[in-house]
Amino acid sequence: MDYQKTAREILDLVGGSQNIVSAAHCATRLRLVISDNSKADREALENVDGVKGVFEASGQLQIILGTGTVNKVFDEFVSLGGITASTKAEAKEAAAQKQNVFMRAIKLLGDIFVPIIPAIVASGFLMGIMNSLDFMNNNGFLHIGTSSSIYVFANLFSNIAYSFLQILIGFSAAKAFGANPYLGAVIGMIMIHPSLQNAYTVAEQGVQVTQSVFFGLYDIDMVGYQGHVIPVVIAVWLMSVLEKKLHKVVPEVLDLFVTPLVSVFVTGYLTLAAIGPVFVWAENAVLDAIQWLLTLPLGLGSLVMGALYAPTVVTGIHQMYTAIDLGQLAQYGVTYWLPLASAANVAQGAAALAVGLKSRDKKIKSLALPSSLSAFMGITEPAIFGVNLRFFKPFIAGCIGGGCGALYASIVHLGAKGTGVTGIFGVLLCLEQPIQYIIEMAIAVGVAFVISFIIYKDTKPAGQLTEKSIEKSVEPSSAAIEKRETEESLFSPVQGEMIPLSQVSDETFAAEILGATAAIIPEDGKITAPCDGEISSIYDTGHAVCLTTKAGGELLIHIGIDTVKMEGKGFVKKVSDGDQVQAGDVLIEADLDEIRKAGYETVTMMILTNADDFAAVTKADPAQVGHESVVMTIKKE
Repeated sequence: MDYQKTAREILDLVGGSQNIVSAAHCATRLRLVISDNSKADREALENVDGVKGVFEASGQLQIILGTGTVNKVFDEFVSLGGITASTKAEAKEAAAQKQNVFMRAIKLLGDIFVPIIPAIVASGFLMGIMNSLDFMNNNGFLHIGTSSSIYVFANLFSNIAYSFLQILIGFSAAKAFGANPYLGAVIGMIMIHPSLQNAYTVAEQGVQVTQSVFFGLYDIDMVGYQGHVIPVVIAVWLMSVLEKKLHKVVPEVLDLFVTPLVSVFVTGYLTLAAIGPVFVWAENAVLDAIQWLLTLPLGLGSLVMGALYAPTVVTGIHQMYTAIDLGQLAQYGVTYWLPLASAANVAQGAAALAVGLKSRDKKIKSLALPSSLSAFMGITEPAIFGVNLRFFKPFIAGCIGGGCGALYASIVHLGAKGTGVTGIFGVLLCLEQPIQYIIEMAIAVGVAFVISFIIYKDTKPAGQLTEKSIEKSVEPSSAAIEKRETEESLFSPVQGEMIPLSQVSDETFAAEILGATAAIIPEDGKITAPCDGEISSIYDTGHAVCLTTKAGGELLIHIGIDTVKMEGKGFVKKVSDGDQVQAGDVLIEADLDEIRKAGYETVTMMILTNADDFAAVTKADPAQVGHESVVMTIKKE
């Protein structure tokens, strides 16, 4: 591969060096922040030699090149353009500053709510299961005892995340605002203090107690904020502002005592006396407006929103939807938004599936088919950015399918008992209406698939010779063949549980865009060589290492999701570039607790980035694995 040629083409297609605000790279992607997006030709970028995908996320244009390639292309890129290389943190900051105020606010909501989704999902699933068991038990379909410890405890656990949601939000919001997360949790506790009347009892009992505030200026209802999310976020933001200012003006010897006390007391008082009542009204107004839209006659509002859901994913606005889900759950007991999102997501998956089945281009098939599966599981970015938007017509087909599925959901009043999971597994949140959910999915998938299959056409005839295919047709010399093994077993680089790729949250890894991938949740931080070979590259941050096997396999071992942002903290490198290693040799020691503490996932991926060079690549089934477990087998012939 001509790295300089690839770099020059990328530089030209993004508008030249004068259009570059910031340039950085991670283990697999070139991350660019550009001034004028209209000057970037994404379609042409996808056809540049070596480029495996192009998408925009968080204000960055991300060009997927793969391991061993991205760093070489990046070096040529900055050299040709006379650009100063940026760190990942600097690129992220530049991207954030480039976004407008609205998009920064949306991203902030995502930073607050995304980390607490696992807790919400756990409670939502359990609530759905328990409600279904109660329904079947009460109607004679089942006969199970409700006094056993398992049943009683399951009921107790099922709503725990929702009962103390304000504490979770307070903690997460404080981290997002750069404040002490434990003080944020305290603000959440204040807002649902047991001395305040539970908000869920007001409808039946009325307000029991009022309190005069601001020296008798007016009275407030002494009611808690159960079920409300925006007032907590605003309150914690105020606390973060106070805390930061106090850290600057309070003498260091008094800071530990004065700053937390003043921050919590002032914020708590202002929240109960003013912020809470005002933003409860505002939040209810927004939810009522959304509900009015979703309940327009004949489901027309849901039809529109279902069709527009995928475009909001493209713009990043979808990061605010968890707040809508939580607000609806508190106000109506179910969320009508999640079924709409599910319909939109699986519709994009169906549109990509149609492309994969109809296309004769192997590269398109290899991207479209796994991307569609990912979308059916609720992760749509690979399908949207990698396939549907690239050809545009499938994207429109997916939007139409999503609108039709949402239309049906509105007509049958389909609601979910929790949030956080869409697609196929979203049915677990709709166990009171499972048939309606399945029908909604079938409508969305069917409409999107049929339309996409009809209107999609390959842009070039199948089998057309390209420079790349001509190069691949050249047979290697017999001497080169003798130097390579024809078959090789690759062992797990870490001890733990090998999981299905549908459970990997990063869309690039889940869709195997970089190559054949095995994902393992590690039990310890010892990362070992999966076979004999040579270290082709180990990253300065220690979160990833590249290894060339005896059979010519190019492996990337990537520890965690987004751990490049840790900038080396928690990783100890045990090898260097060019080292010869044997299977079982320790490559990296990772501090898993440090990774979790920083808020990142520890799932470790082993990726065969040149899978196309092998006649057969076989992966083991998900199971418990150790360093002597074969997780992948590669064959040359």
